Amino acid sequence: MKKIFTLLTILLVATSLQTTVSAQNNILFGSKSDTTKVRKHPRSPFVINRIDREINKNVFAYKGEWIAGISASYGTLTADDSDIAMIIENLRLGGSVVSVKPYLGYMYRNNLSIGARFGYTYMNGSFDNANINLGNFINGIEFDTEGIALNYLSNAYSFAVFHRAYVPLDRRGRFGVFGELELVGQYGRSTFGFMYNDEWSTSVSDSYKVKFNFNPGLAAYIFPNVCATISFGLGGLQYTHIKQFDADMNTTGTRDFSKLRFRLNIAEINIGVTIHLWGKKNEQNLKQKYD
Repeated sequence: MKKIFTLLTILLVATSLQTTVSAQNNILFGSKSDTTKVRKHPRSPFVINRIDREINKNVFAYKGEWIAGISASYGTLTADDSDIAMIIENLRLGGSVVSVKPYLGYMYRNNLSIGARFGYTYMNGSFDNANINLGNFINGIEFDTEGIALNYLSNAYSFAVFHRAYVPLDRRGRFGVFGELELVGQYGRSTFGFMYNDEWSTSVSDSYKVKFNFNPGLAAYIFPNVCATISFGLGGLQYTHIKQFDADMNTTGTRDFSKLRFRLNIAEINIGVTIHLWGKKNEQNLKQKYD
């Protein structure tokens, strides 16, 4: 009798422990049913127990959605932004970079999209006058650049195709990170002006670029179908062909070069807004809320 009672007690304790562990897993991982699946390899006599944590079920954007958005960046440069102003007095230096990129994409699978992007970039810069004093460095050398002025102006247009993969950071898919690969073709025209002793000379250059870039970023839904994004251009592979002209548009030279560089480019920090069309994200959230 004691043996039977002891055996029943052991069975009850084991059952209780199994129920407790299962309940804890349901609380921690949000599962509504037993997530343990039994799988047997066809060539193995052993049974393999696999616990499915349902991580892949978190969705940031659903298959079948169209996304439309725009990103932009803006930066300026002045003499006050550089430590070189400590040795250069009366320096008049300024410049700005503006970039606008509308895009359209399609979610061909959950969290995966392909799309196309158009871009326009405007750059300008100027340099006028500087008094340079190197007295503390090189035996009191001092000179100025009065009568010298430089102006730079550039307009560039681009077209890109991209592939973006999202990784949600929460169960509802409100916050996420993404990695993006893009292939870009770009055409731009730059004008460079140089003045010395009140005489101006001008040169024009056309540039053709092909770039393969990697752009990681962060994304968060601010409305059910509207997502705010920030992306960082980390560079990649680039090929450039430049053709230069004089003021009369006579060809003066050409140049070809390529480079592979991965580093953060301040001019490629883009803040944007993405609209997820057809409302699949909102529909799924409402479904999960009332299930």
